Amino acid sequence: MGGTPSGLDELVGRAGTWLARSGAAPERPTAAVVADRFDRIAWRDTYEQSAALRELAGELGERHDHTTDLLTDTFLAAYKVRPRLREHAEMDPSRLVNHQIITALVESPGFAELHRETAGDPYAAAMAVLAQAPALRRILEGSRDAQDRAEPARTAQRDAEGAATAVGEALRQAAEEADEDGTVPTPAADAVRQAIEAAETAEDAARQAARAAAPALAAAAPGIRAAARNATATAAGAAREETALMRAWGVGSGELERMPFDERARLAERLRTGRLARWADLIGRFRQMADGERARRVENTAGELVGVTLGDDLSRVVPSELALLGLPELRAVFAARYAAGELMLYDSQGEQTTGKGAVIACVDTSHSMYEAGPGGVTREAWAKACALALLDQARHAGRDFVGILFSAADKLQVFRFPADEPAGTLRVLDFAETFLGGGTSYQRPLTAAGELLEAEFNDAARTRGDIVMLTDDDCGVTEEWMRGWNEAKHRLGFRVFGVAVGAPRVGEADSVLDALCDNLRSVEDLTDVHAAADLFRVI
Repeated sequence: MGGTPSGLDELVGRAGTWLARSGAAPERPTAAVVADRFDRIAWRDTYEQSAALRELAGELGERHDHTTDLLTDTFLAAYKVRPRLREHAEMDPSRLVNHQIITALVESPGFAELHRETAGDPYAAAMAVLAQAPALRRILEGSRDAQDRAEPARTAQRDAEGAATAVGEALRQAAEEADEDGTVPTPAADAVRQAIEAAETAEDAARQAARAAAPALAAAAPGIRAAARNATATAAGAAREETALMRAWGVGSGELERMPFDERARLAERLRTGRLARWADLIGRFRQMADGERARRVENTAGELVGVTLGDDLSRVVPSELALLGLPELRAVFAARYAAGELMLYDSQGEQTTGKGAVIACVDTSHSMYEAGPGGVTREAWAKACALALLDQARHAGRDFVGILFSAADKLQVFRFPADEPAGTLRVLDFAETFLGGGTSYQRPLTAAGELLEAEFNDAARTRGDIVMLTDDDCGVTEEWMRGWNEAKHRLGFRVFGVAVGAPRVGEADSVLDALCDNLRSVEDLTDVHAAADLFRVI
């Protein structure tokens, strides 16, 4: 090797391959998902807010390497509107297992459905990560051999990059010692040759390590793909269920976006585990039905043609009368008929006048309301779903809503939702989930409803409130109370609607409830949300 000086050009030619790799070579990416600064901020903020994510990262990190990077990629794949993965060859060898896992998740059949729920929503993306956690645990356990082989490949690759840098450093030293004619002293030339040999050896070792790791990664691939399919399907189902829960309870996307992470997580958990959690679909269908019935009220808006009549309203004159104005000799006839109020007009039926005062739902929460009817729906669930739809109805009309939960004479709870204040979701849940138990008394809740309408009349001069009694029992009232009730009803002009829930005998013509109500109906099929549809056309 030694003994003969070498030319600098010769050494540069031999070292050319390594010179391209020398210097401060950039670190290979450790993230499979290409992300910008704002994506990383979204992950960081979400991670800091979610104790569950931090616990999962800590748990996985105790048994496996690079799991925080894996969770970051899983989150970003769900969060980014158009997630893009790096090429396999770009990745740091130690993260190739992560890359394969993320690729399998993104390419699984259920990912598109999951992504529709999570794109752009950091909370939903975090929930998707947590929903996929069991599958990620299984995948990491099944990929342990591939990960163990990936680490030596990473070390060998870094050694090769270090050896390439050493070639560049040796060549720089040789250039400094070279004569004016480019002759390099023997020791410096030998140092360059030794560095090149070391780089060749390190490069060969890196190739062998990469080849050794490849079979283990390939062997893990089928298991990773199978687990990924299950993971995205499970996460998509969880995301779909939570979205349906929020929608059923009237929690809008705008409200969710403004809600702090932990508060939203607690709300979702309460909706999943609360008293009426299993009846979310019923609540949602009730609200949709009520919304549809509100739309149908345009059937009787002012201007609907129901016939022809006589009068002097020029806005409703039929075309044949207007034709008289087109002939000069008949304009006097038109004027005479107009003066006499004998023009032919379209006759229209105006919309029925609805109440202006509060809408009050009196919901029976006695023990018998817990009884289930057809389809397994409890009387309480049907009544609460109807009451929540009435809350929507009141807010749509700009009217106050009051929910009165009652049972025995000593058990009453009142929930007020003024029209000019937001109906907080937690307050709505408190109303829906409260159950008093015990017997049934009509006088206590109706007295409370009457007093509320009286106070509303005194404070705002509003009349024509609406009371809806939802009960499965019939109970007596005193004659004295009944006289006072009828006087208040006449003075304040409120209406009373009764719904006998799952108890036909309560809605019989001679029942006390029938005597109390202006309009009474019985509901036997508790799976039918349309049984009270007419309420939402008149309230």
